[in-house]
Amino acid sequence: MENSGPHFVLTRGIAIALLFLVSIFNVQGVQGSIGVNYGTVANDLPPPPQVAHFLLQSTIINRVRLFDANPQILQAFAHSGIPLTITVPNDKIPHLTKLSFARNWLKTNVIPYTPATNIVRILIGNEVLSTANKLFIGSLVPAMRTLHLALADASLDRQIKVSTPHSLGILSSSSPPSTGKFREGYDTHILKPLLGFLRATKSPFMVNPYPYFGFSADTLNYALFRPNSGVFDANTKLLYTNMLDAQLDAIYSALKILGFEDLEIVIAETGWPSKGDEGQVGVDPQSAADYNRNLIRHVTSGNGTPLMPNKTFETYIFSLFNENLKPGPTSERNFGLFQPDMTPVYNVGILRHTASSSIPVYPSPGPGPVPVAAPQSPLPLHGGKTYCLPKAGADPEALQKNIDYVCGLGLNCGPIKEGGPCFMPNTVRAHAAYAMNIYYQGMGGNGYDCDFEQTGATTTVDPSYGKCKY
Repeated sequence: MENSGPHFVLTRGIAIALLFLVSIFNVQGVQGSIGVNYGTVANDLPPPPQVAHFLLQSTIINRVRLFDANPQILQAFAHSGIPLTITVPNDKIPHLTKLSFARNWLKTNVIPYTPATNIVRILIGNEVLSTANKLFIGSLVPAMRTLHLALADASLDRQIKVSTPHSLGILSSSSPPSTGKFREGYDTHILKPLLGFLRATKSPFMVNPYPYFGFSADTLNYALFRPNSGVFDANTKLLYTNMLDAQLDAIYSALKILGFEDLEIVIAETGWPSKGDEGQVGVDPQSAADYNRNLIRHVTSGNGTPLMPNKTFETYIFSLFNENLKPGPTSERNFGLFQPDMTPVYNVGILRHTASSSIPVYPSPGPGPVPVAAPQSPLPLHGGKTYCLPKAGADPEALQKNIDYVCGLGLNCGPIKEGGPCFMPNTVRAHAAYAMNIYYQGMGGNGYDCDFEQTGATTTVDPSYGKCKY
């Protein structure tokens, strides 16, 4: 399988949201919990800066997990404030047991991007215990320890945590949930030291539960959080009304056997495809919408699970886009919430109230999610070009954030660097004028592209001077 996405079989086992639609749930209630897996096994995806803008300005998603450490994506999310989780590929795990390699990996893939890009977690591989590769499995915990040591050497160990995601294949028993336990051999030799490392470093235990890979025609409603009669656990006398809770509680039960029930559980991946092969039951846009919509509502409700009541779960939906180059059955290429042109595959309630069309709008950059301005028409050109400049009296600190944001996206800020034609006058306001304008022009010259949290305004007066051309 590719590094991105669910395994098949046992190994891993939005119609547009128009302005007049009422959101399915309170947007503010999910700000801290809902993330998305940003896979890139496709040849038709939008450029990373456009993706970063779209997530920040038009959706309630504010966490992103990557299946690698793509430098273009890391740069695109600079100054967005969005917490990123990056991944070391499975084949690098044996090398990572050497401290010199771990330091060089950080030097290449992390240190150049921090603190501008908010990298909060590094995952060592993906579903390593399910690979049956003895070298990868034996190297996993030593690699985690070594990378943590390298992070400590760089004074990044408090900011960036190390973990690894597991499929439900690590369980030898999961039904009923109270009987959940880890596979013999892995439990004491691999998982116990791994769990000890996670506890010592205050890192979460990450799992990839997929009711999609565990349902049958008879249990479809149970898997999709739809009304159903439930499944009773005779040992605990608890009733389960959805399959995800049962899967999470099986993990909890297995952790409890080893004495690690205090660890935070993070849902690193879960999702439902909107299209499958002919004759597949429960694989359609409505089923996918039901699963992901109900998932979001459930994991952010604070209800928790029968064995873990009153909890919310940090959850990453798989996936952001449909990925047309993924191998395997049709479903593998259709887990996306969005098409590559960023139109929603179905309505799952993650577009902001003000995202009034399928075309993303990119106003006011800042350190975190901000309300999206209502779309405006471009200003009349009056026979000439329009420009975006800072408003009179705009706060210099806010203008500096605008500079950092625009230049962090990879737009050409060379002219305002020392020696460049627009470096003088060397003031925050002058540099912000140039940066804000290249963003405004690059995004199409729409009024909302010059908002910048109400620090920008458009003008028809050309601000160019000398060799500094706007």
